[in-house]
Amino acid sequence: MARRKSTSNKKGQGRSAPALSTRTRVVWGSLVASMTVVSGLLWVMDGAKAPRVDGWSMPALAQASAPSSIESVFATRAAMERGRWTSIVIHHSGSTVGSAQTIEAQHLAMNLKGLGHHFVIGNGRGAPDGQIHVGFRWLDQLPGAHVGGPNAETLNRESIGICLVGNGDRSPFTQAQVQRLVELVNALANELAIPADRIYLHSDVARTSDPGRLFPAAAFREQVAHLR
Repeated sequence: MARRKSTSNKKGQGRSAPALSTRTRVVWGSLVASMTVVSGLLWVMDGAKAPRVDGWSMPALAQASAPSSIESVFATRAAMERGRWTSIVIHHSGSTVGSAQTIEAQHLAMNLKGLGHHFVIGNGRGAPDGQIHVGFRWLDQLPGAHVGGPNAETLNRESIGICLVGNGDRSPFTQAQVQRLVELVNALANELAIPADRIYLHSDVARTSDPGRLFPAAAFREQVAHLR
């Protein structure tokens, strides 16, 4: 008589997952640790205060009714500290879709006290194309939390952070975004006497591609080259 097959593998018992190798555990452990350190460093640099969620948005370029509308960015809540702001740093959000609110949510998740940039310019995918969001850090004349690299502490304290919604490594920025960026940078630089050689891309001051290889760097630099 034929022998019956073993029934030792009971219903509900499957193969156990293979154990992670020592090397895999080390790699994942290092990744988690590095992310924790970066988030912790930004938190320390930004101060351990309660989050802030406020600011206001300027109409998009097509909706702006007065040529001087860009001047409204100087109507800050706190007195403007003209001697404090010595440079401007340009960023991208890294996502093709977004707004000041979605970027702020990301920054809050990193334990920052609200939006790390002073200004955000929309691309029509999450916020109107060319819309400038004026963040609470600018309105209250507070340091930013937007720069990495060896001089991060000084630059976050003394530079104005402007973020373009989009990923400059994947697709170009819109014409309205770039035009609004040039307007904003010119207005800030002229009002605060920031020279052209102190207007940086984030990649100029940190090891990053931000704002991306498709950012029109040459044309942008040409348009700000004659600033005081």
